[in-house]
Amino acid sequence: MDVVHFTASWSGTCRVIAPVLADLAKKLPNVTYLKVDVDELKTVAEEWNVEAMPTFIYLKEGNLIDKVVGAKKDELQQRIVLTNLVH
Repeated sequence: MDVVHFTASWSGTCRVIAPVLADLAKKLPNVTYLKVDVDELKTVAEEWNVEAMPTFIYLKEGNLIDKVVGAKKDELQQRIVLTNLVH
C-alpha cells in the first residue's frame, strides 16, 4: 500500500503532522510513504482533487482505496491498518 501525503510548506498543520507520519513509517515499514508539495506539483494535486492540507490518499496497486483530509493523527494509522486488512 502507498500513502500519498499532500502538503504545503505554508501549512502549520502539515508541519505538525509530519513527525507523526515519520513515526508511522518506522512502525509500518511495509507501507510506502510519498510526499507531494501542492505548490510544486499543482497538477498532481488537481488530478487527485486535493482541496485542503494535509490530505492523505491511500492507494493499493495504483487505485484509490481511502482518503483522509486534515491532521487526524489517530485516523491516519487506523486507516493504514484497516486498509491493509481489508484490501
